[in-house]
Amino acid sequence: MAEATAAADRNAEALLADEEAEKEAEQRAKERKAKKKKKKKKDRGGGSGAGPSQEPQGEEAEAVAAAEGGAVAAAEEAELAAALQKSARLEEERRVAEEEPPQPEAPPREEEPPEPEAPPREEEPPPADFICPITTEVMSDPVMATDGHSYERKQIERWLATKSTSPMTGEALEHSILTPNHALRGRIREWQEAYHC
Repeated sequence: MAEATAAADRNAEALLADEEAEKEAEQRAKERKAKKKKKKKKDRGGGSGAGPSQEPQGEEAEAVAAAEGGAVAAAEEAELAAALQKSARLEEERRVAEEEPPQPEAPPREEEPPEPEAPPREEEPPPADFICPITTEVMSDPVMATDGHSYERKQIERWLATKSTSPMTGEALEHSILTPNHALRGRIREWQEAYHC
């Protein structure tokens, strides 16, 4: 691992050196071009009629070409250095991967069967004594008449307002006093809590 890091550092240093050399070559080429322009202006302004000599131009052209060639070579070297660095990194990663012991595969998880849902509570029909004989519905305020049967308070009071007989038997009632049936009311509430949450 340390060797790969050192190699990568060397590659990076080489890359930086190549970039600096390329910049220097470009700078020299610019300076030469600037000198060449100045010389052309001088030659034009001189009016001697004998244009500039061809030899210096040829030498400068060669120098420019050499500088450009050096820049291209530096760029190629930089690309090569980057490719080498990438190759070294990939090789190191492959080597590390080969050195690690293979992890045992976890056995496939067996799918657990879904927990059975609690069966929905079936609504149990109310016991017969919870039903008011007049309304045929479950009573909420049961009262007992003198005939011994329980009725919904409001319904039996309405019945007794016009009649003096039992709704169940049709016989005459001894009196119209109604007694609250607390025991029956408690059983009705327990049943409602259990089956009508």
